[in-house]
Amino acid sequence: MQSITLALAKGRPAKSTIDLLEKTGIHFKDFHEKSRKLVFYNDDRTIKLIFVKAIDVPTYVDKGAADIGIVGKDNILESQADVYELLDLGIGKCKFAVAGKEEQALEQSRHLTIATKYPNIAKKHFDKKGQSIEVVKLNGSVELAPLIGMADYIVDIVETGNTLKENGLTVLEDIEQISTRLIVNKASFATKSAEVQQLISQLKSALE
Repeated sequence: MQSITLALAKGRPAKSTIDLLEKTGIHFKDFHEKSRKLVFYNDDRTIKLIFVKAIDVPTYVDKGAADIGIVGKDNILESQADVYELLDLGIGKCKFAVAGKEEQALEQSRHLTIATKYPNIAKKHFDKKGQSIEVVKLNGSVELAPLIGMADYIVDIVETGNTLKENGLTVLEDIEQISTRLIVNKASFATKSAEVQQLISQLKSALE
């Protein structure tokens, strides 16, 4: 059996994903949450686990540095990577949404300024609507942008909506539901089909 490389996003979903893998009988005995190691092997060394930034997981898979990736749908969409998305793990469920001030309706007829950490997702959403926008790329606290007049609206991930509410903002339009997904390199899907399908089958069983 060929070995496979699995790219996993650092952060909150990592522990849930490791727990799910352990339910399938795949153990990484050296892994613990405080470890600074970036590469781990399972007991029989058939799976190499690499930890990378979430936004980079689709790129590792697209470029063939990893056969399989487990990462949030938000990062898959934003990266525009050419990969197969084969399984929804149902971890970290939330959504992409357009948000603005509570008293403000979503305008359709004029050029808008949108603040977001996800410019590709924002552009694609408003292009579909035929809406002209300018994107202001921010890396944090996008909620501030409408409050200080930097942007008309924001596009961001919404989980509970509490952060929006505390800053006088509200969801005006849903874009897409997101959660943690399993993606596969297209070449690996052909050359390591048995190994990929076995892992997917094990994960499906663990999710049931």
